[in-house]
Amino acid sequence: MATFQILLDEVRGCSLCSEHLPLGPKPIFQFHPRARILVVAQAPGRKAHEAGLPFSDVSGDRLREWMGITPEVFYNPERIALLPMGFCYPGTGKGGDLPPRPECAPAWREQLIGQLKQLRLTLVIGRYALSYHLPEARGPVTSTVQSWREHWPSLVPLPHPSPRNNMWLRRNPWLEKDLLPLLRARVAEVLEGDAYSSPGPRRQLR
Repeated sequence: MATFQILLDEVRGCSLCSEHLPLGPKPIFQFHPRARILVVAQAPGRKAHEAGLPFSDVSGDRLREWMGITPEVFYNPERIALLPMGFCYPGTGKGGDLPPRPECAPAWREQLIGQLKQLRLTLVIGRYALSYHLPEARGPVTSTVQSWREHWPSLVPLPHPSPRNNMWLRRNPWLEKDLLPLLRARVAEVLEGDAYSSPGPRRQLR
């Protein structure tokens, strides 16, 4: 546990790319070695930076709806780890937030993920996360997400839940119809396993 705490302190104090960050370094993530679900997305937005809390915006509301969980469950680090590809707000460009800084993932990602000894499910959200965690899937986000059955049940590729993707969601109703009901059931199954990790009878998912 001491090693884990030292690592967290190092990440929270990181300033590798501070000269490129318009609001300065402020790593925004959630992590504990006992987490069973890992959520990987892009980088914190301005609202998350200001609040000091990942997914503290409408994208987070939609993601929690997709997962079928409450904010209380979502923000419990011993159940869900939230590790964006870049831990700090990268700033905004003409088309929205800038990409995650490239210095972040090589410095910290494998060290942190290696601590997740009870990981059962990884949600990979958006183009930058998909490119890192599924490098063999080099096509568009749509085709990568459509291939979700190839990675089930341990990894689920997803589009970003941002309102900027509302048009994509309208054009791809299969996500809500085919994938999200199974995703909610899988999340419940994984978290139920966490709740029933101690000896005793287990309720079957219906």
